[in-house]
Amino acid sequence: MQTPFSPFIASLPEADIPFDGVSGRLLAAPQGQVVFFDLAAGLRIPPHSHGAQWGVVVSGLLRLTIDGRTAELRAGDSYHIDDGEVHEALVLEDARVVDVFSEPDRYRVKA
Repeated sequence: MQTPFSPFIASLPEADIPFDGVSGRLLAAPQGQVVFFDLAAGLRIPPHSHGAQWGVVVSGLLRLTIDGRTAELRAGDSYHIDDGEVHEALVLEDARVVDVFSEPDRYRVKA
C-alpha cells in the first residue's frame, strides 16, 4: 500500500517532468529544490546526470544504478548522487520518493 504524502504536499506546485508515469510536487528555494515524486511501476528513467541529489524512498521498490553500481531500494532507504554522476532507475513497484536537488532550477513548475 502506498504511503500517502500529507494533503498540503498535494497543494504544492506540480513539477514539469518529461516522463510518463511520474508526477512530482515541487518545493523550491534559492539553495535547491525538494520534489515529492509518485512513480509508476515499470517506469524507466534513462541514464542522465545533473547537480548533486539526495533522496529517500517513502514506499515501493526501485532499482537505482549510480555510477555503475546497482541497488534495490525500498521504504526507508536513502541515496546520494554526486554532482555530474551518471544514474538511472527502474521502478519495480509503485513508489513514492522524496528527492533534494542542489540545483535551485532543476525542475520548472508545470504550466
